[in-house]
Amino acid sequence: MTETVLVADPSRENHTLSPEVSNVSVTGLTEQPESWENVVSVVIKTCVMCIIMVAAVSGNSLVIVSVFRHHKLRITTNYFIMSLAFADTLVALLAMTFNASIKIAGRWAFDQTTCDIWNSCDVLFSTASIMHLCCISVDRYYAIIRPLEYPTKITNRTVAIMLACVWVSSALISFIPIFLGWYTTSDHMEYRKLHPEACDFVVNKPYAIISSSVSFWIPCFIMLFTYWKIYLEANRQERMIYRSQLGPEMLPPPVNTRASTDQTSLSLQANHNHHLHRNSQCDDPESGHSTPTRRNISRMKREHKAAKTLGIIMGAFILCWLPFFLWYVTTTMCGEACSCPDIVVDIVFWIGYFNSSLNPVIYAYFNRDFREAFKDTLYAVFCACFRSEWKAKQRQNNAIQFNCTYRSS
Repeated sequence: MTETVLVADPSRENHTLSPEVSNVSVTGLTEQPESWENVVSVVIKTCVMCIIMVAAVSGNSLVIVSVFRHHKLRITTNYFIMSLAFADTLVALLAMTFNASIKIAGRWAFDQTTCDIWNSCDVLFSTASIMHLCCISVDRYYAIIRPLEYPTKITNRTVAIMLACVWVSSALISFIPIFLGWYTTSDHMEYRKLHPEACDFVVNKPYAIISSSVSFWIPCFIMLFTYWKIYLEANRQERMIYRSQLGPEMLPPPVNTRASTDQTSLSLQANHNHHLHRNSQCDDPESGHSTPTRRNISRMKREHKAAKTLGIIMGAFILCWLPFFLWYVTTTMCGEACSCPDIVVDIVFWIGYFNSSLNPVIYAYFNRDFREAFKDTLYAVFCACFRSEWKAKQRQNNAIQFNCTYRSS
C-alpha cells in the first residue's frame, strides 16, 4: 500500500522572498504519494538552505564582532559595512528561516499575523541590504574620484543621515503597505479571509513597480554609475603611470601626480580617512630605496587589483539580484502567462538570499585590516572555548604547550 502525505500543491506554493514576492503563491493542500525522489529533493534543499543561512549568520556576525572589538576598524566607511552586516544577519534569521520552513514542511504553519510580519521583514531587510551596497558605492566614489572633498562630504553626520534614509525607506515600502493591504489586490484580500491557513504575498502592479525601483533598479543604476567612474579613474591612473615610464618630459607636475596617485590607490581600501591622512604627512612606504620604475609598477599592480575587486563586487550583486527582479517584475506585469517552474523560482529566490552570505567576503575579507581582525577574533573565540581543556592537558603533560593569548585592540 502506498503511503500518502499532505503536501503543498506546487502550482499554489508560497514563493515569498527578498525583497518582495510573486503573485504565484498559495498553500493549497492535496494528497500526493511520497516517493524517494521527493525525499531526496527535500534533503538537498534543506542542506543547501542551512548552509546559506549558517554562512550568512556566522560571516556577518564576525564582521559586527570584529568592528566592536577593534578600535582601528571604527571609522566612517566601516559604519556602512557594519550596518550592512546587521541587515544581512536579520535576512538570515527572520526571512530565510520562515521560507525554509515552507520548503521543508510543504505548508505554512503559522497564522496570518505572523505571515504579514514575515513578509514585511523579508522586504525590509533585503531592501536594506541592497541599499547599503549602494551607500558603499557612493562612499568609495567620493574617496577615489574626489579625495579632496571626501573628508568634508562623508562625515559622521552624513553617514548617520544616509543610514537613517536606508532603514526608513526600507520600512516605508514594507511594513506600512503590507499591514495596510496596499500591496495586493482585492481578490487576494478576499482569499486571505477564506483561507487563513495560507501565507501568500500576491502583489499588484503599482506596488511591484515602486518596490522594485526602490529596492533594486535605482540602487543598481547608482552602483553602475559610481563603479564605472571608479573604473575609468583606475584606467586613467594606469595610463599616467605608463606615460611616466616613457620619459620625464611626459610626467605631470610631480606633487599633484604623487598626491593623486597615492590617494587614489590607498583610498581603494576600506579605511579611506586613515590612509589619506597618513599619505598627506609621510612618503610612500614602498618607495624606500626602490627605483621609480619599480614604484610605478607596484602602484599599477594595486590599481589592477582594485579594479578586479570592484568587478567582483558589481558582478556578484548583479548575478544574485538581477534574475530575481526580472522574474518578479515580469510575472507581475503579465500574470499567469509568464509562469515559471517551481524549481526555477526557488533557485532564483535563494540566489538572491545568497548575496547576504557573500557580502562579508566581498566587503570585509578583501580588506587587510578586516582580515587581521577576523583572525584575531576567531583566535580569541577559539581560545576562550578550549582554554579550560588545554589547561587540564597542560597539567597532565608539561610537554603540551599552547599560547592562548591574543592581541587586544
